[in-house]
Amino acid sequence: MRIAVVHKDNCHSKKCGTECILYCPRVRSGDETIALGEDEKAVISEELCVGCGICVKKCPFGAIDIVNLPEELEQPTHRYGVNGFALYGLPIPVEGKVTGILGPNGIGKSTSIQILSGQMRPNLGIFESTVSWDEIFKQFAGTELFDYLKHISGKEIKVALKPQYITYIPKAFSGTVRDLLSKTDERWALDHLVDELALGSILDRDIKNLSGGELQRVAVAACLARDADFYFLDEITPYLDIYQRMAAANLIREVAEHRPVVIVEHDLAILDMLADTVHVAYGRPAVFGVITGPKGVRVGINDYLEGYLPEENVRFRDYAVVFEKRAHTKEAVREELFTFPQMSKTYDRFRLSVRGGEIKKGEVLGLVGPNGIGKSTFAKLLAGVEEPDGGPLAEKVTISYKPQYVSADSSDTVEFMLRRITRRFDSSYYQHEVIEPLALGPILQSPVDTLSGGELQRVAIAACLSRDADLYIIDEPSAHLDVEQRMNLVRVLKHHAEGKECGVLVIDHDIYLIDMISERIVVFDGEPGVTGEAKGPFSMRDGMNLFLSGLGVTFRRDKSGRPRINKPESFLDRDQRSKGEYYYAGAEE
Repeated sequence: MRIAVVHKDNCHSKKCGTECILYCPRVRSGDETIALGEDEKAVISEELCVGCGICVKKCPFGAIDIVNLPEELEQPTHRYGVNGFALYGLPIPVEGKVTGILGPNGIGKSTSIQILSGQMRPNLGIFESTVSWDEIFKQFAGTELFDYLKHISGKEIKVALKPQYITYIPKAFSGTVRDLLSKTDERWALDHLVDELALGSILDRDIKNLSGGELQRVAVAACLARDADFYFLDEITPYLDIYQRMAAANLIREVAEHRPVVIVEHDLAILDMLADTVHVAYGRPAVFGVITGPKGVRVGINDYLEGYLPEENVRFRDYAVVFEKRAHTKEAVREELFTFPQMSKTYDRFRLSVRGGEIKKGEVLGLVGPNGIGKSTFAKLLAGVEEPDGGPLAEKVTISYKPQYVSADSSDTVEFMLRRITRRFDSSYYQHEVIEPLALGPILQSPVDTLSGGELQRVAIAACLSRDADLYIIDEPSAHLDVEQRMNLVRVLKHHAEGKECGVLVIDHDIYLIDMISERIVVFDGEPGVTGEAKGPFSMRDGMNLFLSGLGVTFRRDKSGRPRINKPESFLDRDQRSKGEYYYAGAEE
């Protein structure tokens, strides 16, 4: 079975001269395999297309995809019109369980949730007429979703939803945090939610004045406060520190004791701890997506990292994601790039103390600690955005800085913006080391102010790396990136550090990302919002033991080398605590 997708936003027939039509062998032989529709966009007949791929290569805007689907995929669950994205399968909400969906962005996770929440009726790939519920029931007869869809058809399902992009909340609601949460408190659980998510101090603050982390916690509280039949949370971790992530995860587990919960999450450590089962979503983003049946969370995550699904006999990635144990057994011998002295920075309500240390050429240095502890302040001190008490630093290095919150304040295209920053845009090095691994090719002609959160994040990382500097400081690059994009980010930053013999500082709360990307780490400790102290740099083993002992959790590695959180008070948890080994213990499954 073959699927042809035309990305309408990228199809510009008046600019390209319709090369897809001119070069199509079937059109040349007299068939109307490709034609222009009423909207002047290409329309491809999947019945006539032979899959030669010439139109894909000839289209100068990358607007066409022709894909051969696995044989077992017969009828889609939903398709967005002729030559549109197709979704196959749906996740299955289970009473009293947390169901996770793991897969790249643009693979149909949001579409599946719109169907499960009753906002969209699946069309089964039929466009000529409205699909009746009886036809849908026939398609799902004998499956676990049959009864659920019956309830949806009768409008008996009430859904609580936490959206992926929380920045839209201030545009939809005006007022204080207390006003918003009071309107959603249908379970009379608001006081508990406020305490667990530490929202008490911001209840009387206006929604539009909240930081990303505060807005994320408010969004989680608002969703969980509702009395619903089905809860869906799309990415709970962006802008939250590891403490806040675990607090949100514990609250979700409480709700899941009584109602089905479905989550989409790219922080594998939190997904591993939170979910009971996982549906793996694979395919080609913006072309087609397949949602597998439920798998055990450990098996599902490991299959996803392997890129191969044994039960389905499908390989969807030609490489496996590997967590290298050897990366932390010994440090590379590197020259010193920059020494930062012992220093402090005092504000009206906060003071940061920094122990002196050094940054080395070619290394990626991780920065870990809770929000409000001074990590971004430390980055600003090094970048020269802020001066420490006593005056500016004596030793100067050229710094390129990507802030935590990135905004789209330009209507320029991505390509035009990057060309203004670097003269190396057309070089093979830049294309292979920045554009391709960050998957910027499809959005180069898109205006910056039309990008999604994940796209904007990747562009901001590319812009930071495009500047000539000795030290690159990248604050929370994982926000809104899916798992594969995070893995690509690891390779990009490591190659950049070693290739240019520069230093790269990464501030992030994704333990997996920090584990894979860092050679050493700086640990921030203290009382958030009051005092902070930067300790290190430490070796990964020493630094992570210090950090996780303060967090109160232990990690182990399974046979794949993947770090996993031990269940509290389990044998492994108690054994590692007794030895003071919170991370990289020898225990394996």
